[in-house]
Amino acid sequence: MSVQQATARAGANIALVKYWGKRDQQLNLPAAGSISITLAGLETRTTVTPDPSLDADCFVLDDAEQPAGRVGAVLDLLREMAGEATSCRVESVNNFPTGAGLASSASGFAALVTAASQALGLELSEAKRSELARRGSGSAARSIFGGFVEMDAGQRDDGSDAVAHPLLVAEDWPLEVVVAVTDCGSKAVGSRDGMNHTMRTSPYYPAWVETVAGDLDLARRAIEARNFEVLAEVSEHSALKMHASMLAARPGLVYWNPATLACIHAVRDLRAAGTGVFFTVDAGPQVKAVCLPGEGERVAQALGKQKGVAKVMVTGLGPGALVVTGP
Repeated sequence: MSVQQATARAGANIALVKYWGKRDQQLNLPAAGSISITLAGLETRTTVTPDPSLDADCFVLDDAEQPAGRVGAVLDLLREMAGEATSCRVESVNNFPTGAGLASSASGFAALVTAASQALGLELSEAKRSELARRGSGSAARSIFGGFVEMDAGQRDDGSDAVAHPLLVAEDWPLEVVVAVTDCGSKAVGSRDGMNHTMRTSPYYPAWVETVAGDLDLARRAIEARNFEVLAEVSEHSALKMHASMLAARPGLVYWNPATLACIHAVRDLRAAGTGVFFTVDAGPQVKAVCLPGEGERVAQALGKQKGVAKVMVTGLGPGALVVTGP
């Protein structure tokens, strides 16, 4: 078996039909499926170096050493498969704000699994990498793939069928995405804690789970038909339902700020005026505007004018997690 340094990159993904809540905490199994798009311009680059001189895994994120935590737990799964016990140095860099509601954990664990499997000499299928990435972060299972991706909730107790699969490659429907960053700091309540709190205390949570299957079917058919209007309706509805379940928790989870609302209203105004755009918001204050090809710059200009928007990023859909060489 070959053990060597390896580097991988993976794009963040944005769920159009949202994932919120788990049916199994230990295995990180989602309570319902989800559909997402993988982004080209927001990515994590991770290098994994097995190092016999280390007594424990060392994890450096954006030049700051962090507790290994879930990173070490995922590495343990890969080391067991490889018959290897060597500790690793993991160096990870995001080109976008970390822990701010922009899916840095999704791209991070997808890049980690892809780099570590290469470093440990494992030849894993995309489905297996998706399953392992899910153990670190539920949404990371989707970032293994590019373009439009569906995550299956699965039914097996061991989670082996709770994996993602591609629906449509980015080139076949090259939508644009504008990200309006309204707060560059880390959110006060992380997604994992927020999910658990919502599940425990929100009376709206059961209804949220019950309606996801219908949303998935509608979104899947809209993507197959390239029907932007239908995809817009179901995506905005899914996002608002997810946040409604959070708002109804005790105490309520409020991830939005005034700029978040301003951007939502701006997107609605743009669409009413004929621009092909819709919004979605994950567990955080950032607004993602999904646009028809050619509409991104116009939308970016409008969102950049909203009070409280710190910066605007324009990107497209990108590939799945890949091993890379060079800078």
